[in-house]
Amino acid sequence: MKPNEEDPREVALHCHHVDVFYGQGARRNHAVRDVSFQVYRGETFGLVGGSGCGKSTILRMLAGLDGDWRGEVAVLGQARSAREKPPAAYRLQVQMIFQDPFGSLHPRHTIDRSLSEAMHVHGFDRIEQRVLAALDRVGLGRSFRFRFPHQLSGGQRQRVAIARALVLEPQILLLDEPTSSLDASIQAEVLNLLMDVRRDLGTTFLFVSHDLGVIAHMCERVAVMQQGAIVETLPAARITSGDVAHPYTRELLANCFPHHAAPVGLETP
Repeated sequence: MKPNEEDPREVALHCHHVDVFYGQGARRNHAVRDVSFQVYRGETFGLVGGSGCGKSTILRMLAGLDGDWRGEVAVLGQARSAREKPPAAYRLQVQMIFQDPFGSLHPRHTIDRSLSEAMHVHGFDRIEQRVLAALDRVGLGRSFRFRFPHQLSGGQRQRVAIARALVLEPQILLLDEPTSSLDASIQAEVLNLLMDVRRDLGTTFLFVSHDLGVIAHMCERVAVMQQGAIVETLPAARITSGDVAHPYTRELLANCFPHHAAPVGLETP
């Protein structure tokens, strides 16, 4: 699927006039309003904004976790229906990594079971080899295979969450504030790991954060959200230079650490 004749890149993820709702009747909340954006294959696209702006709601809708939505959504050229749950093939193509690595892992399941369970469901072969390869890729190794989540640090648990997504060989990763619960040095390690994954595997990222510094470092393009709507879409380089148009984006920049600085320990992409 191509966005236009001027840009030959393939569109991996297409959202057009998307609205998402929560609740019923008088309590129905219009959480996302008329949102449109495209993410190219192999790109890291950022959604940034304050708490409650709708950015995580978009990820949950795309992951098939929230079903009350309207609009046009296409993933890898295949249109999605708001009336049906995503098929199994979709869940292989699109995986989500959550903000809280401890809450997203079953406390009574070993790391081996957390990584292998979905592969059994989807009929993968060579499951043991895939588990070991995934642990190696995220820098943990086979010694972590039979540990439990409570035996790991926060950064190690998030590495397991990344490995669990990667074993299914997705083409798109939805990342919901994946480092916000980690301290600065561990945050940098996990972000650099994600950059390595994208470089080595060509995975497409939709990256959600409230932190403009992280978004500017990780992403090529950024959509800024306020009160459920996108107010500005721009290249990430314009964030680092301060060349932004919308007053809310300027407010985010003013509240962020100096816009030219990356989080401690991050390598230059």
